[in-house]
Amino acid sequence: MVSANKEMVVYCFDTLVAHYNSEEAPPPAFDEGQHPLFVTWKKVVNGSEPRLRGCIGTLEARWLINGFKDYALNSALRDRRFPPIQAKELPFLECTVSILTDYETANHYLDWEIGKHGMIIEFADPDYNTRRSATYLPEVAANEGWTKTEAIDSLMRKAGYNGIITESLRKRIRLTRYQSTLCSMHYGDYVSYVRESRGAAPSIVGAKPSDH
Repeated sequence: MVSANKEMVVYCFDTLVAHYNSEEAPPPAFDEGQHPLFVTWKKVVNGSEPRLRGCIGTLEARWLINGFKDYALNSALRDRRFPPIQAKELPFLECTVSILTDYETANHYLDWEIGKHGMIIEFADPDYNTRRSATYLPEVAANEGWTKTEAIDSLMRKAGYNGIITESLRKRIRLTRYQSTLCSMHYGDYVSYVRESRGAAPSIVGAKPSDH
């Protein structure tokens, strides 16, 4: 099984830097394979808690190289919840890559463990007679300090459901749980890695050097 590793995070940073410079990213230094994956960008300002700046991925297996290339950019530039990340924000960014594994159908909406499982919920919206679905990665509920029920209710809102959340509606949820491996790196660590492995720090057109 392929696990998330720092070369994957480096490739996501490389892809974003290359985008700002209108050039191609260097070839990645990890093995190809097919897995569901997510890329998460957070911003750290003045030593505060990292704040989400974008998170997009796929629950379907993708070839890793193209997958990380696509979702590094999609999550940085096309997450509708946030404005696109600008080049000047790079020094404050932290990137996390997640590779999803061990999909299992849960017996009911509480049949998962906080901090261990991510979950995909699917349910019928009784107000609009439409199917709704959404997912949270395994670390989300733990990071937010939610109970299982709070996490499920938040996920129903994320799926676009605006009606009253009742226990009977929760019980009709189809829940798939999964696990993930993840690897995170701050931009400063990425710069150090590139300097050591390639002999020069990355430079961004129109952005200040990160050493100043």
